[in-house]
Amino acid sequence: MRSLYGRLMPGSSSSQHVSRRAALALGLGAAASVTLPGPRAAAAVSAIGGERLGRSGVQVASGAPRLPKLAAKAWLVADHDSGDVLASYAAHRALPPASTLKMLFADTVLPKFGGTSVHKVIAADLAGIPYGSSLVGVQAGTSYTAEQLWQGVFLRSGNDAVHVLASMNGGVGETVRQMQARAKDLQANDTHVVSPDGFDHKGQVSSAYDLTLFARAGLKNDDFRGYCATKTADFPAGGKKTFQIQNTDRLLTGQGVAAYQGLIGVKNGYTSHAGNTFTGAATRGGRTLLVTVMHPKSGYEAVYEETAALLDWGFAAAGKADPVGTLVTPLSEQPKGAAAKPRAGPRARRALPSRRRPRLTRTTGRSAARRRSRCLPVVGCWRCGGESGSGRAVVGGVRADAGPVDAGPVSTARRHG
Repeated sequence: MRSLYGRLMPGSSSSQHVSRRAALALGLGAAASVTLPGPRAAAAVSAIGGERLGRSGVQVASGAPRLPKLAAKAWLVADHDSGDVLASYAAHRALPPASTLKMLFADTVLPKFGGTSVHKVIAADLAGIPYGSSLVGVQAGTSYTAEQLWQGVFLRSGNDAVHVLASMNGGVGETVRQMQARAKDLQANDTHVVSPDGFDHKGQVSSAYDLTLFARAGLKNDDFRGYCATKTADFPAGGKKTFQIQNTDRLLTGQGVAAYQGLIGVKNGYTSHAGNTFTGAATRGGRTLLVTVMHPKSGYEAVYEETAALLDWGFAAAGKADPVGTLVTPLSEQPKGAAAKPRAGPRARRALPSRRRPRLTRTTGRSAARRRSRCLPVVGCWRCGGESGSGRAVVGGVRADAGPVDAGPVSTARRHG
């Protein structure tokens, strides 16, 4: 369905849809406890959530049910309540997140603005929206409740609604700073935030692991949970007129693919650069699973079909698959001392600069401590990684030369959903 101002989502035309669910049911083969090699096998590295999540290839325990065939560049299946990661592939690979980054935006900003608060939009609120953005139809001079703006974010992935809420929150730059701080608290270390809308900005990346952390944290908020489960809503069109907007989450609405029974959200995304991304959550038999799928190779529906297949697998794997990792607890929710840094080993301690006040020698006046130590303080740096990372942190949000608001039809050259 098309809003008055929004764009028609790719694949939402009346073209014939051929389901791939049956094909996805074909397995990768019996899962073994060893790592199944990926296209780019690399040495195992330690990672947040467990050492296995840092490995290349599919991670799944021996004795687990047969996994479906998948084409995504990264994916993860986890138990919402326990945090157990049941299976994953390239869980920490840094990739463009598209609008799934809006989960972090909502988790950061939503608690600050109640549904009944009203904001009259001015032109400055809509400045800096990237050209080609998906829009819900926010108009300068019109008053909106926070609830309506959040419906625009969750249902239509409207970057205009995101920028208005960011303006209410102190501006885009301040909101980016808060989002990055929240990501750090969640231990989402693969994520680098450049803009709150998830658009294709250089260096803006996240991972299947981090997006799953965002979804799990957000679902603790009743408002967040309610918005992402809403299928349709009436949105102001100016004056007393409204128009209906529909959620672009196809597993929720059943548009183009079969609706998934028990789905409770969470967020989809699409850009021409990032491809399709999706994090979904579903409840069955009192158990809630989280699945994130990033960048399937082809087909707009593939991200939903692969998510549905992994949800089916996860529910079938109950009691049969030992975890290969865990979704970590936010630092702010850990007991005091639980998040303390490990003590440095002997070599590390020797490399650290002395914390004692240097003593001056009587003969030369030079610091004895300086003469004894040849090491330099280690300067930390952020590394975004991923195929589109810039290697440079962006301070203050979006670039100053960001394009003007697209008041006309949304460009098909760079679509964002």
